[in-house]
Amino acid sequence: MTTSSSHYTGPNGSERRTNPRLRELIDEMLASIRAAHQVDLWTDEERARYQDDMARIMVSVREHAVGMNPPRS
Repeated sequence: MTTSSSHYTGPNGSERRTNPRLRELIDEMLASIRAAHQVDLWTDEERARYQDDMARIMVSVREHAVGMNPPRS
């Protein structure tokens, strides 16, 4: 593994591992993916729920990745 792949530095010079909220969101996304791999057959309801969860997680990941912090309602 190279230094560039193990220590990504973002455009503003911050290392991704120093952002605990982003790390938490990524860990949540990976946990969802790992859980999905253990399910042999999803019902339509399960698939819809997982897709909704992933879409919600990815919106948050993108917002935090670009430094956006929209107000929560």
